[in-house]
Amino acid sequence: MRRTTSALQRYGPALLLALMAPAVPAQTATTQLERGNGPEPSTLDAHRCQEVACGNVLRDLYEGLVTEDAHGRLVPGMAERWSVSADGRTWTFTLRERLRWSNGEPLDAAQVRASFRRAFAPATAAPFGELFDALDNAQAVQAGKLPPERLGVAAPDPRTVVFTLNRSASLPALLTLPIAFPVYLPALERYGAQHTQPGRLVSNGAYRLQAWTPQANLQVEKNPNFHAAAAVAIERVRYHVTEDAAAELQRFAAGDLHITEVVPPQPLPALRKRFGERLRLSPYLGAFWLGFNTTQAPFRDAACASARCDDKALALRRALSMAVDRDKLTRYVTGLGETPAYGIVPPGIAGYTPAQTPWAKWPQAQREAHARALYRYAGYGSEHPLTIELRYNTSTPHRRLALAVAAMWRQTLGVQVRLRNEEWKVFVQNRKQRAITQVFRGGWIGDLPDARNFLAAFGSDGPLNWMGYDDAGYRERLAKADAAHSQAARDAWLRAAEQRLLNHNAAIPLYFYSSKHLVSERVRGFHANALDRHASRWLSLSP
Repeated sequence: MRRTTSALQRYGPALLLALMAPAVPAQTATTQLERGNGPEPSTLDAHRCQEVACGNVLRDLYEGLVTEDAHGRLVPGMAERWSVSADGRTWTFTLRERLRWSNGEPLDAAQVRASFRRAFAPATAAPFGELFDALDNAQAVQAGKLPPERLGVAAPDPRTVVFTLNRSASLPALLTLPIAFPVYLPALERYGAQHTQPGRLVSNGAYRLQAWTPQANLQVEKNPNFHAAAAVAIERVRYHVTEDAAAELQRFAAGDLHITEVVPPQPLPALRKRFGERLRLSPYLGAFWLGFNTTQAPFRDAACASARCDDKALALRRALSMAVDRDKLTRYVTGLGETPAYGIVPPGIAGYTPAQTPWAKWPQAQREAHARALYRYAGYGSEHPLTIELRYNTSTPHRRLALAVAAMWRQTLGVQVRLRNEEWKVFVQNRKQRAITQVFRGGWIGDLPDARNFLAAFGSDGPLNWMGYDDAGYRERLAKADAAHSQAARDAWLRAAEQRLLNHNAAIPLYFYSSKHLVSERVRGFHANALDRHASRWLSLSP
């Protein structure tokens, strides 16, 4: 009889130890996640980031006092705990022990305070500074009216950061934004604007910057000095520039990408048949609209102080908005779960009922007939057609949408449209300057689930008010919302502000977003969340 040997006899204690070890996803030192990321990030200066492309990378490189888990829930970041005073105006955060920068140096409360002062200094020109209007003296500091030392951020000891607000506000959600990330000031002092380059950028998050090839990709590697480094499964992440959504899809299909940033417009049944459960669609707190430059002809307001604001520029803007068939756009052009939009604030924010354009319930034929009458009132017609430029950043979905809108304007009104696409950084700069834009691609992705986050930019002359909308009545309603003593009153004033903005037609709401990604079956830990944020620290790759 043939003699057999058991595995335990052959391999002894080594096998026994292996059987007793806890089951974990197989990871190696070469584990690398390949992510599509849309356009080239405009910057890796956390305080100056204003778009999704840089935000995705910065949330890997940095961590704020508060962060979000894979499901989008607020969890401790640099701070292990926090508390708020009874009046909601003083927030106290206690830092974790032994926090470190990616270069190994200690990170304490005084550095957090100094970073906030830099973020709100006028020279920084932080685009999201206006979202912190509740922070004591923040607006005055950013405007140069007060020194940064007067900002309502204190560090009474090395592990405590205290924020003083001028009104009751929920601060933790704001602290997840890149403007609230700590920037390593010694590198900034030494290298200036070049402090964001590989070998110079010092961060405090789960990853550190390893390489950056412009217009190609950006690579980060695991930060061994991160306080939770032991729980970070993926060693390296490479963010690919993927402005062409169709090409990004093909790279995913070929196995070159684990996660795409978007999915190009295609018939949904065909996508589901091809990719099955790898296609991830879910609700997303974001709104897409086209903006009018109201500071330049032909959309400039002669006067918009009255409730009616009924001049020819308003009539023209309203005609262009009413001529767009949003049902056709979301059914045939975008087609991946988006919903027609007649307002600026998307649904899904607890307690808030979004406003709508006064004609939202009209049939499309009635809208178009009224649009033609407004177009004639504004002084345009077949013998004198409007000629305008529609500007958008280079992207397959944006190009398709611009073509569709231009066709609707031409067919319904006879408008002649020049389409102009620009590389992302150029587009952002032109849109902000309001010098050569007429109609442009706009929209807002929620930074936090709050209606005010979608409305605040229109109430100031800051860098995010791309339309140059200037209305005292709108600002008054925002101010009353800020001063409200109940959530219900606050929501009512915010809704009144949104309604006024829509009545003035400073923008053309088109659709509310859905998040859409292709995700490899190897990726673990990718969960849908309302803000569509997926930090790499929560992900892992199966063998």
